[in-house]
Amino acid sequence: MLTTNSANEPQRPLRREWTRFRRPGRLIAMVAAALAVVTIGLLYAYGNHASCGGPCPADPTGPDGSVVDDRFFFLHRDLGENGSITVRMTSMTGTITYPPPDHDRIVPGLVPWAKAGIIIKDGIRQGSSYAALMLTGSHGVRMQYDYRHDTAGSDGGVSATSPRWLRLTRSGDTITGYESADGERWTEVGTARLSGLPRTVRVGLFATSPGDLTLRPAGLGGATEEVRFTQAAGVFDNVSLKGAVSGGGWRRDAVGEMNQTDWEKYHKASGAVEEKGTITVTGTGDIGPGGAEGGSRPMERTLGGLLPGLLIVLVVAVRFVTSDHHPEPARGGTPLTRRALAAKAVVVGTVTFVTGLLAVGAVIPVGVAILQANGISVTGASPLTGARVVIGTATVLALAAVLALALGALLRRARLAIPAAILAIALPYAVTSLPLLADDISQWLLRTTPAAGFAAQQTLIEYPQVIAHYAPSAGYFPLPWWAGIAVLCAYAATLLALALNRLPHNDERPEQPADWR
Repeated sequence: MLTTNSANEPQRPLRREWTRFRRPGRLIAMVAAALAVVTIGLLYAYGNHASCGGPCPADPTGPDGSVVDDRFFFLHRDLGENGSITVRMTSMTGTITYPPPDHDRIVPGLVPWAKAGIIIKDGIRQGSSYAALMLTGSHGVRMQYDYRHDTAGSDGGVSATSPRWLRLTRSGDTITGYESADGERWTEVGTARLSGLPRTVRVGLFATSPGDLTLRPAGLGGATEEVRFTQAAGVFDNVSLKGAVSGGGWRRDAVGEMNQTDWEKYHKASGAVEEKGTITVTGTGDIGPGGAEGGSRPMERTLGGLLPGLLIVLVVAVRFVTSDHHPEPARGGTPLTRRALAAKAVVVGTVTFVTGLLAVGAVIPVGVAILQANGISVTGASPLTGARVVIGTATVLALAAVLALALGALLRRARLAIPAAILAIALPYAVTSLPLLADDISQWLLRTTPAAGFAAQQTLIEYPQVIAHYAPSAGYFPLPWWAGIAVLCAYAATLLALALNRLPHNDERPEQPADWR
């Protein structure tokens, strides 16, 4: 009998707490939490439509399948398997339309990541493989390739009295970039291997300029983004091309849509002009990771119902520990013990995880499919990343439920524990998802509070070579997903350990009876 009891003993609290959790009210509440996540997410997806005059063009995708920006003006020729292009760059200027503070003037200037230089590219199709060597508005010489890769060269700008020489060489699939101040002594900037380049590629001069991003104050120190049209122009001479395919001259093409704005139509068109041995290439757009300026949405935008679902879960978890136990059996309760609380944590965590897994696992693929059917581009993510978002978000909900359960055990009253759980988890998550607080405060909250765990849902990537508003209100968490979950896990484990330490073993009565209402 002793052996049998010992073997069955660990199962009894779990069975007992699972039986208690299966009350209709709690099950209905968990179904309501799942429905909130799914319903609000699908309403968001159904309510978003692209406003194109006809079928919306698909966003270009790079060699790895991710959405990219690929828009620039290109003066180019055909290049064989081995060859090079060398140019001298003597000027880089630009235009910024209606910048702050008054938004009433068009001014000369370059945004930090305006680009002009030389490029080798697999045709003129958007998203095709490339390697480029360039001058930038504020970041000196850079070599960039295949949209995500960026290597720094020397600092500084360019002028007629301080020109920059640039060179790209091709040897099969290998592209190497060099820079020089005098055209005699060359320094290697970087090397790129572009697998699968065809025998003939395009080589030439380019210019592009992303939008001017500024922030408009909002809320209690928050900010919203504003982006304005810009244009950049590079001036080149001493163009030398080796390995060009015979029979083809220089051609002018806009990669992506161009010359559609009023500025380009009526003032200065993007294009390439040759005069007295000098070539001026003017363009707008960007070449790099996608989503910074376009209408692409990350998949986690379909999780707008996560907050109301979280609130329901927190209430259920607190009520689960404060309503089922009372130190006075005569009043219909039983004393809460360590084993009972541990069993409750397992039950509420497991049920919440499964609920979150089903809800998030349903709303993301269905919501993404609806958005795409409505003409909205969705930022690409690998199946592994998608699985991480689904499993990670369900894990966060489960840990939040365990944390709320621990608060209920510590504070012993639902009217205290429920607001405490909301203040600790839900409120920081809610206020940081809006442009309400200053970015520094929002980032601090998502580093130090349990709400850090919601970094599990992020798929956006911060790129140093892309200007964007990298703030929580724009979908960027300050911690990586695993670190955010670790912060939440530490809070939940600490509070649960404190609660367990205050409780008696087995079914012994606590020394100080407490009101568990």
